[in-house]
Amino acid sequence: MSDLALRQRQHARRIDAKHLRQMALYLLADCWGLETFSLGIHLVGTGEITGLNERFLHHAGSTDVITFNYADSSAAAGLEGEIFICVEEALSNAHRYQTTWQAELVRYVIHGLLHLRGYDDQEPVARRRMRRQENRWLTVLGRRFAFASVAVRTRARTCVAA
Repeated sequence: MSDLALRQRQHARRIDAKHLRQMALYLLADCWGLETFSLGIHLVGTGEITGLNERFLHHAGSTDVITFNYADSSAAAGLEGEIFICVEEALSNAHRYQTTWQAELVRYVIHGLLHLRGYDDQEPVARRRMRRQENRWLTVLGRRFAFASVAVRTRARTCVAA
């Protein structure tokens, strides 16, 4: 059985949660062949991610992604966990890395999923390995999905002079 819930608890950008969820499901089921997963992806603001970072990781300040792995190590190969993603960090880092905030947000989803698959980024060699995997899967998803569609387009208001 598989379940993937995507929740929005931020107001920095309007996001098409259905489109982002489709990308994650494609990666999980079609690319990685996973049949069993129970995941929550939470799009949050700076205040919430800062609280989680300080409470659970004992790090001061905001961060881009925090992943909680709830899988029983003795269980069959399935994923169970939650990924918390700070949308404001995606906006800030997109400018720094010269990409779109939508692509950066997709990268954070991939990053969290890789953590749930056992990847680590604490040491330089492991961090480089994880980054290569992020880039690989970002390319795969980019061939199938338009990252720009993660943003909900707002209709332009037109004014008519009387």
